[in-house]
Amino acid sequence: MNTLIFGHKNPDTDSVCSAIAYSYLKNELEEPSKPCVLGKIQKEAQFVLDSFRVDHPDILNDVKIQVKDLNYTKVNSIKKTDSILHAFSQMDDHHLRTLPIIDKSGFLEGIVTMKDIAMEMIKGDFYNIETSVANILNSFEASVLNMPENKTNIKGRLSVIAYYYKTVLGELSKEDIIIVGDRYDIIEMAINSHVELIVISGNFDVPQKYILLAKQNNVAMIIIGKDTYSVSKLFQQCSFISKIMKRDSIVKFTLENQLEDIKDDILSTNYRNYPVVDMSGKFLGFIGRKHLINPGRKKVIMVDHNEFAQSADGIEEAEITEIIDHHKIGGISTNLPINFVNIPVGSTCTIVYEQYISYGVIIPDKMASLMISGIISDTLFFKSPTCTQRDITAVKNLNKIANLDLDDYSMKMFKAGTSLEGYSAEQIFYRDFKEFVISNKKTGISQIFTLDIDEVISKQQKLTDYMENLRTLKNYDLLILAITDIVNEGSYFFYSSSNENIISNAFSIESAQGSFAKDIVSRKKQIVPMLTKTIEAMRN
Repeated sequence: MNTLIFGHKNPDTDSVCSAIAYSYLKNELEEPSKPCVLGKIQKEAQFVLDSFRVDHPDILNDVKIQVKDLNYTKVNSIKKTDSILHAFSQMDDHHLRTLPIIDKSGFLEGIVTMKDIAMEMIKGDFYNIETSVANILNSFEASVLNMPENKTNIKGRLSVIAYYYKTVLGELSKEDIIIVGDRYDIIEMAINSHVELIVISGNFDVPQKYILLAKQNNVAMIIIGKDTYSVSKLFQQCSFISKIMKRDSIVKFTLENQLEDIKDDILSTNYRNYPVVDMSGKFLGFIGRKHLINPGRKKVIMVDHNEFAQSADGIEEAEITEIIDHHKIGGISTNLPINFVNIPVGSTCTIVYEQYISYGVIIPDKMASLMISGIISDTLFFKSPTCTQRDITAVKNLNKIANLDLDDYSMKMFKAGTSLEGYSAEQIFYRDFKEFVISNKKTGISQIFTLDIDEVISKQQKLTDYMENLRTLKNYDLLILAITDIVNEGSYFFYSSSNENIISNAFSIESAQGSFAKDIVSRKKQIVPMLTKTIEAMRN
């Protein structure tokens, strides 16, 4: 199974590019993986992927445990035209208690349990038989004395005849299946009555004249080398399994069903096994209570984040195998030791680049271009205080492979990513939003980069109104929207807070909406630490 590699929610360029580049590295190391994103890719990241003709990763809705993650039991299936005896033999030979019945295309038609077979033997219809000639021959070591052409199925009322022939004279018809020993008078009368099938029990040679008579009258006749009691006891089990299989109200699950959704169904019903089918209805296997004890979990690698709140829904149910990040360490925890690479550099892509170098894996030009893009985006082309010499060195070395005009490319990338045209206030606010708990205050910080501050100012009222409503609705103590001006190297602050002095004190600016803080461009290294310091000071 592929390990899923993804960045934080609201996928930005560094998050997307580091996931793709690290997945490529893992695959080169023969560790199968798949890059994903946790939402719609932002415009800047779209520009990057489209510029280098890289496929957009699939959107991952969650990493909750699903049926496909369980080690469900795969069993051989049978057809509805197989016999009850064949079903029993399959169960007995393979120590099963439930069998699926599927059609020729693999679609589930029903199920049968050992209990169903047992109840048929105790309380079933012993007399009406519908089956195939093949089922009868496969169930017994039978010899065919006569079988009319094109006769494939047998249907009728079963009788064991041990009476004097005059007792049943005139009682037999085309709907009868009879079991008889060496009673030639009965055999002759049955042939002349054109019964459905004559089953002769015993080890003896049937006189040729009766075989010829059966052929003349087009009557099926077989002989089974067992006593009459044994034959009659087993003959009922030659019936089609469709006679007793469950068709309706079958509790079944698809591969996509989540464990939390199916638990109640399993625990509130009393079945041993539940069919698993694909989305089209084709049978795949069975699950039961035993599969819920130690369910398989999705293996994931988190890049560009290490906090549950910023990660995929259901991350608590996943097996985190690695974290590659450059942010502060949050409240995430794991049950087992993992590879956790956390380095204070400007971009996750810088760390991924160094991993390529560490493993000696050749970097293709597309991967080089993606990593350059992630580093330039997160360091604002080396202008951010988060930028380190390692970031600059990584871009320099990667560009020996990519051969990009960095000045021209970076401006095109920023221009593509900063346009707010067509976005609602909600979409703008959540483009790059992260949630924090700062001194027990629930805080949300959104950051947007722009080359055209006038475009943002024109939307100021809608943005502040949206934040006011959101703070009340989601019980935030503080919401901030930082509009970072790439050209003027600073940020305009919009906010919703019960205490407006927090913003003015933290960034030494006026408390008015949209005030500009020179040189404040990094959420991680400036905005969050400065807020934390101010809030803690105001508490004392």
